[in-house]
Amino acid sequence: MYIFPSLSVFPAAEEWREESGLFLSMKTPVLGSFSSCGKKQLYFSCVKVLNLRSPERDEEWREESGLFLSMKTPVLGSFSSCGKKQLYFSCVKVLNLRSPERDDWNHKVHTAKMKAKVRMFVVLLCVTGICVLRGNVSRGFSEHLNQLQDTNPCACDKCLSEDDLWSIPRFNTSVEPFLSAQYNLSEDAFNWWKRLQVESRNFSTYKKTVDRLFEMFPSSPDVIKPSPDLCRSCAVVGNSGKLKQSRYGPLIDLHDVIIRINHGPTKGFEADVGTRTTHRVMYPESAVDLDNNTHLVLFPFKIQDLEWLIKAFSTGFTGRSYVPVKSNIKANKDLVMVINPAFMRYVHETWLQKKGSYPSTGFMALILALHICEEVHVFGYGADKNGSWNHYWEKLKDTKFKTGIHPGSHEYGIIEELAKQQKIKFFTGRRSFS
Repeated sequence: MYIFPSLSVFPAAEEWREESGLFLSMKTPVLGSFSSCGKKQLYFSCVKVLNLRSPERDEEWREESGLFLSMKTPVLGSFSSCGKKQLYFSCVKVLNLRSPERDDWNHKVHTAKMKAKVRMFVVLLCVTGICVLRGNVSRGFSEHLNQLQDTNPCACDKCLSEDDLWSIPRFNTSVEPFLSAQYNLSEDAFNWWKRLQVESRNFSTYKKTVDRLFEMFPSSPDVIKPSPDLCRSCAVVGNSGKLKQSRYGPLIDLHDVIIRINHGPTKGFEADVGTRTTHRVMYPESAVDLDNNTHLVLFPFKIQDLEWLIKAFSTGFTGRSYVPVKSNIKANKDLVMVINPAFMRYVHETWLQKKGSYPSTGFMALILALHICEEVHVFGYGADKNGSWNHYWEKLKDTKFKTGIHPGSHEYGIIEELAKQQKIKFFTGRRSFS
């Protein structure tokens, strides 16, 4: 039996009853004490999340991509991407509630996992014994172990690998998204990359610059490795004006990895874009200062971009570019990650089929998310009604810009296709805007 302490509303369904001033249910988890104002709204938020019937319908609620969204209350979770336990903890997290039974719940979950592991061990022993009797120990054990591993590649209800992401002809897991001290870029890939912004220096200079880079920054990228015990969820947050009045903020903040593009702000736009950032994608001309917990993900388009990164953390950068560039940057140098030029080429040639001069930073960030997360949710992408990219924090100045040198409409079409195939969830925001 589960309890909602101090709740001044009527029961939501026949399964509920009032006893000693508390609302009791045999079906739903403890959601904590609603001691603040707006008890009724908070209560119905949780009722919506747990997919219970409510005696009152808030007209401002709407359903989008399996999620319930409200103009008044926080977005609390997805019916299609996680189970009730995850939704329950999402509710507790978003509403900052305290649950008297959460520790007991965690203990039960841990006990269940241990029992499952014991059962798996017993199964493996049995399979091994059968294989010994058949004189085929090695092959039988290996095949069965692989089957067990394949059933749970991650802790998500639906992993990208389970969804056969590799069936997408464009997807290539062999391409390294990030540079590392051990990675050697091919000269062919360098020659493609150097044409992006007319780099005149040679491959030898590039290699020497990369060597200096990894004398200052981590030799390998800080990426969470996939595991059957983890569900790596990514929110890729673009800068489109479609985020205005979307109220996606609380939903975005629920994700493990939150990737933001260039200098897209959060302050003053929290309701629509959220407050948390784990990874900030940028290049020197779009750089912003970061807090100590955010990864700086550099998209380099020329050797000078790599030099900027080194000098911005040390003596200060004094070079010039097509727009003013920050001389120094505040960020955690232990959380610096540099995109592999070969990855940029892979996105342009394989995903975009060489359309446009090169991919937009936002589109490359989305493909990056597919390589590092099991669940990918996409927000803030798409042009306005006139086909121009604009930003949620400012008024569009150049209405003739459209999508610049990038194949914006083609990129958007691929995002829609990925959503249609259920490889990602695409939150399109406002249906029409200027």
